[in-house]
Amino acid sequence: MARNAEKAMTALARFRQAQLEEGKVKERRPFLASECNELPKAEKWRRQIIGEISKKVAQIQNAGLGEFRIRDLNDEINKLIREKGHWESRIKELGGPDYWRIGPKMLDHEGKEVPGNRGYKYFGAAKDLPGVRELFEKEPAPPPRKTRAELMKEIDAEYYGYRDEDDGVLVPLELEEEKKGERPPEGTDGTTDKSV
Repeated sequence: MARNAEKAMTALARFRQAQLEEGKVKERRPFLASECNELPKAEKWRRQIIGEISKKVAQIQNAGLGEFRIRDLNDEINKLIREKGHWESRIKELGGPDYWRIGPKMLDHEGKEVPGNRGYKYFGAAKDLPGVRELFEKEPAPPPRKTRAELMKEIDAEYYGYRDEDDGVLVPLELEEEKKGERPPEGTDGTTDKSV
């Protein structure tokens, strides 16, 4: 094992030290937006997040990545969008523009708003994953039920049977049945059995 003094003399350590002295070291984004108290830096971090979102949205368009990688990318994009919202609210607190009001809606490549429910959005190939497609298929609306008034509009005298004799079919059938009814109903001798 090398000693700490020897580790400090390696080329990488000297290069890193030189960068620190020159100020070229990349500053890391604060974990919490509330830790930033300068408006220009907050704007810078918001732009950085937007750049990361753009890269990941471009990557997720490739359907050949595999289901798990696509799901992971989609989760990362949603996390970045949530983080961007935190930075936008922090920018507003610091006196900057209100991006919630003036910012564009999240649109896909077809110009439609990105589908999703309760804040979770699906991008690119994630929209075609099993289980996700079913979320966006709209069920056909049930046929509208008729109101009582609409049902009553279709009821007329014919519904109650007042015009049954007018068609010329029913009267001859009734006469035929009446003639059949004049015959004795049970016995061949014309008497009914009353012993019951």
